[in-house]
Amino acid sequence: MNLLKSSRNLLHFSSSNVRHISCSASVPGQVKDFFYKPKPRDSPHSSILTKKETNHLYKIQFHSVKPGALEDYKAICNEILPKITADPDLPVENIGSWSCWYGDQDQVVHLWRYSGGFDAIGEANQKMSNLKWYREMRQKRSHMLLARRNQLLFEFSFWNSPDPRPGPNIYELRSYQLKPGTLIEWANNWARGIGNRQTNNEAVAGFFSEIGDLNVVHHLWAYESLEHRKQTRGKAWFSDGWDNVVYYTVPLIQEMKAQIMIPLPHSPLQ
Repeated sequence: MNLLKSSRNLLHFSSSNVRHISCSASVPGQVKDFFYKPKPRDSPHSSILTKKETNHLYKIQFHSVKPGALEDYKAICNEILPKITADPDLPVENIGSWSCWYGDQDQVVHLWRYSGGFDAIGEANQKMSNLKWYREMRQKRSHMLLARRNQLLFEFSFWNSPDPRPGPNIYELRSYQLKPGTLIEWANNWARGIGNRQTNNEAVAGFFSEIGDLNVVHHLWAYESLEHRKQTRGKAWFSDGWDNVVYYTVPLIQEMKAQIMIPLPHSPLQ
């Protein structure tokens, strides 16, 4: 009985302390930001953070390929994806395709750009569904896959555009699951700090999710090698302001992931 009474007193004491800390967080000299409070906004992210001069929408695809089927899968991509990009009636183009080297094994990542926003997606899907060679490709490819997922993305206005580049390069896809309501703060800090990551032309593109897994940010980087990646990332710490970018954005992250990828032969980003 005494043990039960002591436990109740302990629970009462703990809950009282939590109320006290959270209510007094604004008092000078005491704990601040005990709970993160996102700032209110009155406009969608797509109208605040994207490039106004373009109406591009991006799609990123993650295909998990059956072990042993990767080479056949790559061969189909090398044949069909450039054909899609070259068709003037399709408002979509393949920006890049990669196989994962370090990270999710037997995974292939595709990045697509739709010229014309959401309307272009509907138009492209409708037209491709009427193409016999496209339907045959999908049927053949379906036997090679274990799983698929995708996201629709907008590109950040302050990031580079993912223009074709020569190789050879390795690519790093860094993906961040942010706390809901923190995307604007993330963008403000990276807009000030992206210049610190341009010294070796390593910045390729930056996106945030609109449909699919939400509150996700993708940063795409290119390096000559893993050693070049190490040296380039290390040099950033000697740039004024880079430490502040890291300091203010790390608390906004719930999860993060990095994958090293190798371009497929047909990829415009080599």
